Amino acid sequence: MNSRIITYCSNIHPGESWEETFRALQEHVPKVKQAVSPDARFPIGLRLSARAARELLAAGRASFASWLRQEGCYVPTINGFVYGAFHGEAVKHKVYLPDWHSRERAEYTNLLADLLAEWLPAGMTGSISTVPIGFKASLSPAEYRTRVLQVLTHLDCLKEEMGVDIVLALEPEPACVLETTADLVRFVEEMDLPARLRERVGICLDCCHLAQQFEEPESALSLLADSGIRLGKVQVSSALSAGHGDRAALSSFAEPCYLHQVVIRGKDGTLIRYNDLPAALEQHRGEGGDEWRCHFHVPVFLQEAGALGTTRGFAEKLLPLLDRDVLLEVETYSWGVLPPQLRSEDLSSSIIREIQWLQGSVNATDCRP
Repeated sequence: MNSRIITYCSNIHPGESWEETFRALQEHVPKVKQAVSPDARFPIGLRLSARAARELLAAGRASFASWLRQEGCYVPTINGFVYGAFHGEAVKHKVYLPDWHSRERAEYTNLLADLLAEWLPAGMTGSISTVPIGFKASLSPAEYRTRVLQVLTHLDCLKEEMGVDIVLALEPEPACVLETTADLVRFVEEMDLPARLRERVGICLDCCHLAQQFEEPESALSLLADSGIRLGKVQVSSALSAGHGDRAALSSFAEPCYLHQVVIRGKDGTLIRYNDLPAALEQHRGEGGDEWRCHFHVPVFLQEAGALGTTRGFAEKLLPLLDRDVLLEVETYSWGVLPPQLRSEDLSSSIIREIQWLQGSVNATDCRP
């Protein structure tokens, strides 16, 4: 029986240069590995900014590869969503820039693919997660097909020349061009790709994002299977959930760094969307039967966050439906801006606790008759 592939995304660590990125990995990964994978190789969900990727390509690849071997680690996936700064400043909608209209996005993603092709273990599928085309309010559909095709063609060449299987894993997210699983399926159909390039397209299925859109795991997986879209990886995380009467408790999560989109489902099932939490709190009047879901990644081991609920139930329903070889990655990049009462332990301990919760959940699933 193959072991599950479980990791965490290193976008939780501040740092945009390769030196800062590597220092964070050296500090945290050995602790996490010792706790959750002491006798087996540990996969690293590596986040690289464009700057870090260029610096690593210029110098340091050999020493990083040596460090991976020494620590008993490997890299099966790279988070290529965020091009630039991601911590310590107001990121908001800039997180999607450059989007898939731009040459910079395609060049950055190809660079990540070249690096991953060197590190990916033989016979393993790799993935690069990326922006769901861009922020909806700032895009027209004119140019991004060309940029996506450039990357898919590059991945196809890597497959032919090096035998590496790497998937471009688009990550649906609220307020973006691709918000839902259905949006991604429609996008791939409209691309009308030749079969060999369609093989390079996948999804980064983020449990927080899909739960926030009130999707159901079984329906989402059926859509993907019917369309032949591959599961690049699954990010196991939770959104916040609140009834209309508890919405005031969300105000402590309204912070200036990240975009916290809100989707509200009324009693009649209608979905109302806001691009950020302050706007939802200020503008939505609603009524007693409303359910609020807010894009704020909270640790997956939490079933409640103070007076608020979480969408952990989405992950609990999804996990038994997944093949054993799907990469599972906890992703609580917002740890540094969580309210203090939700950061009662140090960062490494919180990461370990999330992975252990996930390991326990999949072990329980695997033991079912």
